Amino acid sequence: MYKLFFESFNRKVPLTAEEEKQIKQYLTPKKLRKKQYLLQEGDVCRSVAFVEKGALRAYSVDDKGGEHIIQFGLEGWTIADLFSFLTGEPATYNIDAIEDSELVLISKSAQEELLQRFPKYETFTRLNITGAYLAMQRRLTSIISFTLEERYTNFISLYPDIAQRVPQHMIASYMGLTPETLSRVRQKMIRR
Repeated sequence: MYKLFFESFNRKVPLTAEEEKQIKQYLTPKKLRKKQYLLQEGDVCRSVAFVEKGALRAYSVDDKGGEHIIQFGLEGWTIADLFSFLTGEPATYNIDAIEDSELVLISKSAQEELLQRFPKYETFTRLNITGAYLAMQRRLTSIISFTLEERYTNFISLYPDIAQRVPQHMIASYMGLTPETLSRVRQKMIRR
């Protein structure tokens, strides 16, 4: 169950077998069925989830019932309402499974203890947060600087797995578009 988690960890920060064994004690496996919630808006996010298998999404729902996806999580990625996790305040996002999924959860207390006890875990966490920040910055630049066609092309080149596995209406939501607008963008690109 922890195979991909430790492969990802070891690519960034190599661990000894003993370190893996000790860290594994802080991890909790969890399975979700498609459409099952990991977190609902208003609840406190008590864990960060590493995706071993499957796909998830984090999203908010507006007053009219429209969904606004802010993050996807596929194999090898982490997903959480980080603000809620770090502050203990109610979550502003829902997180649910797009596919049947297998997760590795790290609770807030486990996170704190791992950060104190294992310098390699602290390095791993810093690298993950840095990577997430860079992805967020790249996404923001795309939103404010690129045409819709460039944004879609950029999305597909950066995340080909998402484009193959996630319904188009969810990609449109992630891009801040209606499904109809995304369809027009795709048709325009095909005609070229």
